[in-house]
Parts: sequence; C-alpha cells; structure tokens
Amino acid sequence: MLILACGPLGNVGDTTARIKSILESVPYIAAEDSRKLSRLTSDLGIRYSGKVISYFEGNESERLEQLTQILMSGNDLLVITDAGAPGISDPGYRLIRIAVEQRIDIQVLPGPSAVTTALLLSGLPTDRFCFEGFAPRSSGARQSWYEKLSNEERTIIFFEAPHRLQESLTDALASIGPTRRGAICREMTKTYEETIRGTIVDLLEWSRDREILGEITIVLEGFDPSSQSYSAGQLVAMVRLREAAGESRKDAISALAKELNLPKRIVFDAMVSAKPAER
Repeated sequence: MLILACGPLGNVGDTTARIKSILESVPYIAAEDSRKLSRLTSDLGIRYSGKVISYFEGNESERLEQLTQILMSGNDLLVITDAGAPGISDPGYRLIRIAVEQRIDIQVLPGPSAVTTALLLSGLPTDRFCFEGFAPRSSGARQSWYEKLSNEERTIIFFEAPHRLQESLTDALASIGPTRRGAICREMTKTYEETIRGTIVDLLEWSRDREILGEITIVLEGFDPSSQSYSAGQLVAMVRLREAAGESRKDAISALAKELNLPKRIVFDAMVSAKPAER
C-alpha cells in the first residue's frame, strides 16, 4: 500500500494520531528530508524503525523505480514531505500515478494543508477557489501568468519564495490592478505566524518595509465581472482579435460575451456601431 501522510506545517501538535502510529510501524518511509523526519519524530516522542529513503524534488524521477519495486513486492510505503500533503507542490504525484496504474492501494492520512489554512486566514470567499502551485520564477513568465489569472473569478491561492515576494507583487499590480484584495500568510502555525491583509498595493507596500523570511502563501480575491465595464471600442477590438485568429464574427461575438459575462446583444451592438467607421 502507498500511504500519503499530511505532515504538520510547523506546529507538531497538528500531527494526527494515525500518522504517529504508522510512522512507528511502517517498513519503508520516503521522506523529503530525513533530518526533518528525525526532528519531527523526536518532537513527537516516537521512534521509527522503517528504512528511510530520500525522496525530494531533485531525485524524484530516479527514485520512482526503487519505490515502485517496494510497493510491487507487497510492502507498505509511507511518503511524508517537509510540511503539508505529498504531491501538492511537493514530491508524490508521479508515484501516485504509478500506484493507480499498477492497481496498488492508496491510503491518505489527512492533515494540515497550507492551501486551505491560508484560504481561511485570508478572509476571502471560500466557496470557490483554485490553487496554482508556485508562481513562476522569471519575471516574464510571472507577468504572463498573472495576466492569465487576471480574469479568474475564483479565489486564487499560490506559493511564493520570500526573496521574490516584492517582485511578484509588483507584477501582480501591473497585471491585476491595485484594488484587488489579498493576503500574505507567512509561517503558518509556527511561532512567528503572520497574516497581512489588504489590497495588492497594501501588500506590496508591506513587502518593501522589511526583510521577509519563512514560508509564504498568497491568497488573492477573484475577479468580479460586474466590477469592470468595457467601452464599445474595447469590445470591437477584442472581437477583431478573435476574427484575426480565425473565428467567424458570430462565433467571436458569442465567445467574447460568454468570457466577459456580458449579454451577447451588447457586443453585437458595439460591432454594429463600428460598421460605419469600417467603410
């Protein structure tokens, strides 16, 4: 059986009784950091006897054959990462896929999640949200990434490195605008836990005033279609872009109206009013 353990984000008291029990008895443990595993079990006052196998981002692919062989031979294998759930911006997904394909049983030991913890701390809508992993490292890729998210209507959650936070929020400001609400959740469940809430401008100003350390999760408010209006000229330009890409005018009008959550008649009327200028 493949066992996926959701470890504590920082406070060891969040470790479940099931995880403690299986850590003490499982024969094989794939750990993102063996030193952190030893520290965790020491803090919990338990001992593990299973063989520990290093399993982190840098060696994930080359470890797959070894870990698969352990599972195929009928042994239980526990996967535990430094914090949170294996496979969620941490090693684990590829091994899960192999287990599914080989019909190996999978068991998840639920526990802490940086994604849902930050969502609740943010105070932003929780009914619909999306998780985007880590923001891209390079500025160009990150700007494009934010632009694609600018019309996302669900609450957006992602991770960011502390040394890139200011640059990242600067790119968010350029692509998403100054008034969108958000939250920076830092060092969740740890001694110096901190949540900063405000507009993107507020968050950027906060990031400029201090040295930032620790684990960072960012939550941004989703786009509200009713908060943005479009001029007739903007609608015409967007339809023409779609036409240039090969769509018929009828299809372009329908698709754009759906994308912008507008009545189709508004886009159609904009195109009709533009016709005299096209002659």
